[in-house]
Amino acid sequence: MGLARTRRGQAAVNYWPGFVDMLSTLLLVVTFLMSMFMLTNYFVTQQANGKDTLLSRLNRQLSQLTELLALEHSKKQSEEDSLTALQATLLDKEKENQRLTGLIGEQGGKTEGAESRATQLGGELDQQKQITTDALAKVEMLNQQLAALRLQLAALQESLDASEVKDRDSQVKIAELGQRLNVALAKKVQELARYRSDFFGKLKEALGNRPDFQVVGDRFVFSSDVLFDSGAAELKSEATGQLDKLAEALKQLETKIPSDIAWVMRVDGHTDVNPIATPQFPSNWELSAERAISVVRYLMDKGVPANRLVAAGFGEFQPLDTGTTDDALRKNRRIELKLTER
Repeated sequence: MGLARTRRGQAAVNYWPGFVDMLSTLLLVVTFLMSMFMLTNYFVTQQANGKDTLLSRLNRQLSQLTELLALEHSKKQSEEDSLTALQATLLDKEKENQRLTGLIGEQGGKTEGAESRATQLGGELDQQKQITTDALAKVEMLNQQLAALRLQLAALQESLDASEVKDRDSQVKIAELGQRLNVALAKKVQELARYRSDFFGKLKEALGNRPDFQVVGDRFVFSSDVLFDSGAAELKSEATGQLDKLAEALKQLETKIPSDIAWVMRVDGHTDVNPIATPQFPSNWELSAERAISVVRYLMDKGVPANRLVAAGFGEFQPLDTGTTDDALRKNRRIELKLTER
């Protein structure tokens, strides 16, 4: 009977509230970690076809998750160390209990206070054993959850690797399409150059091989003195005959060039370096542009489709001859026709 009383009487040492708080904190962190992972998994599912920005963001989140896992491993090791220390404390308490049992057995029933103390210690020991059992069960559950999280992270990494492979394949296909497009454009340019050469040859022949009408590179050049009076943008009456032949040649050209070639005839106006400053033309920009527009309007009146014509003014900034002689200035006052892609 004295032995039974000693099992229930031991000194009360309350080590567990702090340990329970630490376990609760660990559970909260793991819950937060799982929430972050579910959110990351959602964004990965929604944006699997995203570009490098999404991949970079996911990599950063993976890095953060890895850091959190490392932190949890550290905390788990600390808790295991605490459990080991606690088990050692329990072992010491059991030895103390045995020692007290021996003392109480020797003392017999000398004091009622010793019996009450033994009963209290026994109850506290049972309670601490139960807490230790629950803590070990929770630690095991956390280990299982961490293992599941590692599997999910591995699956996420595989998904990211697959996305990177798909992105590289897409880049290769884009490069191949770009090369094919460049080849197709080059063919179109060559075909348009052939039509341009034929057109300029026939136009020069129709205009009578006059010296003031000439082909310069990929452009057909009219002298402005043939079409306009000095400082004016209205067509001379004697210039209409040449422009009629140009309009007719353009209409014939449209019937010959395939419809899949997007071409236009660009009419460029140029002046010499002598400045002009009138209410109508504040500078050579306005004069050159208005002359080009006058030619375009005349061609449109003669039936050339407006979508095949472009007017541009270059002022004095694209000279054919950089000299200042009368002949050089006359060469630079010109209208150029350029058959080009739209």
